[in-house]
Amino acid sequence: MSEVTNTRHEHPGHRRWDPARLAARCAVALRTRWARRHGHAPPASDTGGARPPSAAAGDRVLWRMRTTVKDEPGSLAALCTALAERRVDILSLQAHPLGEDTVDEFLLRAPAGTDLTAAVSRAGGSDTWIERADAHDLVDAPTRVLGLAARTAQDTAELPLALRQLLGRCTIRSLPAAPAGGHGRAPAVPVEGTLENTVMRLRAPEGGVITVERPYLPFTPTEFARARALVDLDARLGPRIPHGRDVLTLPEGSDISVRRADTDDLRAARAMHDRCSERTLRMRYHGPVGDADRYLNHLLGPRFGRTLAAQTASGRIVGLGHLLWDGDETEVALIVEDAWQRRGVGGELLARLVAMAVEAGCATVYAVTQASNTGMVAAMRGLGLPLDYQIEEGTLVVTARLDAEPAAGRLLELRGRRTGTGRP
Repeated sequence: MSEVTNTRHEHPGHRRWDPARLAARCAVALRTRWARRHGHAPPASDTGGARPPSAAAGDRVLWRMRTTVKDEPGSLAALCTALAERRVDILSLQAHPLGEDTVDEFLLRAPAGTDLTAAVSRAGGSDTWIERADAHDLVDAPTRVLGLAARTAQDTAELPLALRQLLGRCTIRSLPAAPAGGHGRAPAVPVEGTLENTVMRLRAPEGGVITVERPYLPFTPTEFARARALVDLDARLGPRIPHGRDVLTLPEGSDISVRRADTDDLRAARAMHDRCSERTLRMRYHGPVGDADRYLNHLLGPRFGRTLAAQTASGRIVGLGHLLWDGDETEVALIVEDAWQRRGVGGELLARLVAMAVEAGCATVYAVTQASNTGMVAAMRGLGLPLDYQIEEGTLVVTARLDAEPAAGRLLELRGRRTGTGRP
């Protein structure tokens, strides 16, 4: 689940900062990334009442279902009667009034093989949408919203993830009000936000825009109000990240600490850049090394992901690791200053970033780098997870699959390597 994007116009890992050369220098990387993306519609097995391949005869399956009916007496009763005739249990129900119509949202437990779509259609339901549910959906809506609010209150970076869990399978993009490089400026959005069928736009607390899109299922006014309430909570609390750090002893005996970082660390991060060689900066940013500092404020902003800093006992930052929300995917990126390379710093940062991705429910994480960047490749291999490689004209995309069954033991170990949070 890589749910939030560090907008493609502003991402230093995928663009050249000289606008005249942008298309020529980034085409390969962009083609590779778009080739890896998938549609936002639910999988075929989640869009109807057909029996899933894994369901055995006699099993009962949890489903989430939405259907639209006329807002008139007896319409809900007809739906419930049709479901009861097929021995379907209604575990929860929410109604979303829409003028002349009402969208009814159900959590159901049905015998395997039940044709729910046909049953609902005959009872007057239309625009029916169904997907498989799990035990997490048994939590009632108020409890779930309160839990998401608590997560958002702890950490600025939680807002995009909380919105995703609140609204289901959707794509969330953040566009800053004043992006680095002067391109891709966020459009004007009213304070109260806008709702247009399958797209909602909310004004981000820092002045940008958060766009949420769910092409296969229109948002209801109730969902819009809940999302807006979460954004308002985030705005009232202001910037915040959990405090805490891990002290690590490297194989050579040196001690470093790993902690969460944000824009308060901008000066120290720039100082680290000054100590890095041109080759190190080029390996990380894929562009003119003189432009690297211009993007640090964006990368350190918790709205676009999470950043970890590796710090010496004297307080000097010697490495940064970024976990970047990218639509429905999640990117990891590392930079370690030259004097601290090949000493295990990058591997420690990467392991903790992946642990955060696991806790956030991401199915994969990927790194975009140059084929000659053996340090990044070694760090990805050191995760002990299944990896996929794509390479074209020197651009390498390495994807770690977090949902692979053989990786379960390794993921449990990674969960124990979170840094500076009570949550991921």
